[in-house]
Amino acid sequence: MNIWLIIAGALSALAAVLHLGCIYFGATWYRFFGAGEYMAIRAEQGSIEPTLITSAIALVLLTWSLFAFSAAGLIFKLPFVRPVLMLITFVYLARGVAGFLFINNPLGRSPDFWVWSSLICLSLGVVHLIGLKQQWTNL
Repeated sequence: MNIWLIIAGALSALAAVLHLGCIYFGATWYRFFGAGEYMAIRAEQGSIEPTLITSAIALVLLTWSLFAFSAAGLIFKLPFVRPVLMLITFVYLARGVAGFLFINNPLGRSPDFWVWSSLICLSLGVVHLIGLKQQWTNL
């Protein structure tokens, strides 16, 4: 078992649960987590749009969690674990770096959102990268 990939999977699962919390708790959570005023207002209006977008993100994060757990040896082996885990790691790292480009032009979100979410994504990417490197020959 690979502890780094177990941590990576747990963190992705936690992120998914927090996204589901936004759906359940509504505009207050959308605002707190920096989703932007548009999403918060749409949630207050009862629009399905925030729910659909946030559900899709949560589903992706839960899937990523399963792939990390699979690569760690915690659950059954999923197909294409190596290339999928490489892609997940790349996406986390790329999102982490790219987010810093939006600090001065936050696109409806706060600069703090971009800083914190980018640091979180970079951290998740690094944890995935360490676990992937350690587990590479076993995948």
